[in-house]
Amino acid sequence: MNANLYIVIGAFGSGKSEYSIHLARKFNDAGQDVVLADMDVVNPYFRSRDVREDFADIGINVIAPEGEFKHADLPMISPRIKGAIENYDKTVILDVGGDPAGCRTLGRFVDAINKRGYQMLYVVNTSRPFTSTVDEIITMKQNLEFTSKLKISDFICNTNLMQYTTVTLVEEGIAIIRQAAQLSDATLDTYLVLNAYETIIPDGLCGLQREVMHYTLKKPWETLVAKGI
Repeated sequence: MNANLYIVIGAFGSGKSEYSIHLARKFNDAGQDVVLADMDVVNPYFRSRDVREDFADIGINVIAPEGEFKHADLPMISPRIKGAIENYDKTVILDVGGDPAGCRTLGRFVDAINKRGYQMLYVVNTSRPFTSTVDEIITMKQNLEFTSKLKISDFICNTNLMQYTTVTLVEEGIAIIRQAAQLSDATLDTYLVLNAYETIIPDGLCGLQREVMHYTLKKPWETLVAKGI
């Protein structure tokens, strides 16, 4: 069996780590043996390593710095990632840092990635800085590809403003991202919606497929409130 390798990238705040976690859950629910590798050396918040314990309980292996370095904002990449990439029996998801500097971490694994084959998924929120226009999206894409030495195959629309998200906002985001994807010879099939807003944002907008994600990665102050602090 040759399972799939997915590389998830995107600008800071695009929702790429949330989407990486969503994919890991989806593939695990489908019976696949999943490895989620946290390669984000850019953002100190919203990292997929934060679900390590919960995922261990359901059989998903999360590769990330451990022990005293678990929450460190340092460029630490586990050597176990290469072993996961080379294990074709596992479905592997690489959650990569949200800018060209973060993408540079992929460089040491390019040969193994190309040998295996991959899909590189570019998560875009047009409501965020640096990816709000067609030109900005394409410029970011080119920078990410140049730094990683890999090619983006799919655009994923994650246009939202959390509780202020509307159908019109998502449709406008899809239109912008679709144009950028067409100019980039890439695929756009999917837009993302948090489960809290799935009754507001329907499936099938602009002919695309909706994927509903659960809100997993809490802001630091939300975590404190949840603990009663």
